[in-house]
Amino acid sequence: MNIIDKAVEYISPGAALKRHNDRYKLDIVRSFKNSGYDEGGASRRKNSLKGWNADSRTPQEDIDLNLPLLRKRSRSLIMTAPIAKSAIRRNVINVVGSGLRPKPSIEFERLNLTSEAADEWKKKTELEFSLWAESKYCDTTKVHDFYDLQQIALISALSNGDACGLLEYDKPTSFLPYGLRIHMVESDRICSPNSNGTSVNMNIKAENGNRIYNGVEIDNKGAVVAYHICTTYPSTRLQVEKKWYRVKAFGEKTGSPNVLMIFETERADQYRGVPYLAPVIESLKQLTRYSEAELMAAVINGFFTVFIKTDSNKGDMPFGGIEDDGGNVSVSAGDYKLGPGTINVLGENESIEIADSRRPSQNFDAFVTSMAKFIGAALDIPEEVLSLRFNSSYSAARAGLLEAWKAFRMKRTWLVKDFCQPVYEIWLTEAVASGRIKAPGFFLDPAIKKAWCGCEWNGPSPGMIDPVKEINAAEKRIELCVSTGEREAMELTGTDFDRNVAQLIKEKKKMQQIQVKGSGDNNAE
Repeated sequence: MNIIDKAVEYISPGAALKRHNDRYKLDIVRSFKNSGYDEGGASRRKNSLKGWNADSRTPQEDIDLNLPLLRKRSRSLIMTAPIAKSAIRRNVINVVGSGLRPKPSIEFERLNLTSEAADEWKKKTELEFSLWAESKYCDTTKVHDFYDLQQIALISALSNGDACGLLEYDKPTSFLPYGLRIHMVESDRICSPNSNGTSVNMNIKAENGNRIYNGVEIDNKGAVVAYHICTTYPSTRLQVEKKWYRVKAFGEKTGSPNVLMIFETERADQYRGVPYLAPVIESLKQLTRYSEAELMAAVINGFFTVFIKTDSNKGDMPFGGIEDDGGNVSVSAGDYKLGPGTINVLGENESIEIADSRRPSQNFDAFVTSMAKFIGAALDIPEEVLSLRFNSSYSAARAGLLEAWKAFRMKRTWLVKDFCQPVYEIWLTEAVASGRIKAPGFFLDPAIKKAWCGCEWNGPSPGMIDPVKEINAAEKRIELCVSTGEREAMELTGTDFDRNVAQLIKEKKKMQQIQVKGSGDNNAE
């Protein structure tokens, strides 16, 4: 015991005992503190981590409260930063391209159909779907067809964090016998009532007792039951009336979705998505500022500027510029020119200085390339694909494409699951109900309905760096039965195997007819 402890014990033995116990507990805590992650990422003693006061709360606090600002900055980067624009375009071009086309793949054996009957059903269904999907009347605004809406859905989900499609119905017409309509709504309009677009109203209680988080109404189990949508943008400055209407997430009788929310989930209990560029917003902005500064420096450096240093006090400009070819060089005092072979005699106490910014920096390309690598890694896009610069070896370029396509395929699967397939199933339900497509047992058993609704979605292919090597590898895979002609046709060229075969048979017959005709003409001669 030190002198202070003795004094406390003399004055108040109870306080001295408490002081001793507190010190004993502190010693125990200290003895257990330096273990596990306490010496790593959870250390509070290392100088490099002392000032790092990280905090994390609910997904609504960490994500939803920051969404308005994240969306604005993400859109700004897409409009002003070349790398940000490239990241979005690479996804749209490779994930969707000109559109993901459906190829029905029903379980014909389970449905007691022959292979031939199943093929006929598929052809008819594809024709009927194209009648609806390729018409702009499938869009509520009558501006886009279904394949354009796929691009809008993906771009909105990447730039805003999520995309919303409302499934609505209109009266069928003579030129479009289907009433299904899709209304794409931008993320900003899905918000809690009385939002202003710059801040998020969290944890609002609805009239039925449910909670509303950033426009998403959930019940006491955490299940989504409805969405609240503003009739216009909450942050608009236009003099329009703002109203919010409630849309149920699913139909009460059919269980089919009324609202398609398209986003990638990062955390449990998350109801809104995060913009694709969110992790690299700061890096992209700083890189854009650096690039703009270097570009401006290069422009300024393009102006060859000469300064005449003199001690005299002259009122005019002694330097006249560059001498034209064939022009006469002035020899008058105080008149200076630039030109091939031009000689200027400087006056007393005069000298020349040339402005040289020494820009752009010699390390500009290396620095931008390095930053693009880090940004691309965070966005699952290799630097070669992000900057469209394939100047390395074949193996390196192919490895970069393969890695990029892992992410592209994952996003395509996510888009199909959240948008394309639900739309197809709801359309097929209407087609069967109207009698335009026959599907026995469709409304009697959910399992039979699922068998009828099977569908694969084909889109852009990865392409080929060396077509000869790619084709030889595909041929080997088919011979070893590790792949099929249908899969290889889809992967290599993005085409349909059955259509390819039918077209080849047709072309072969024509070639045979030409050969027979040519042989007959020769015999006649």
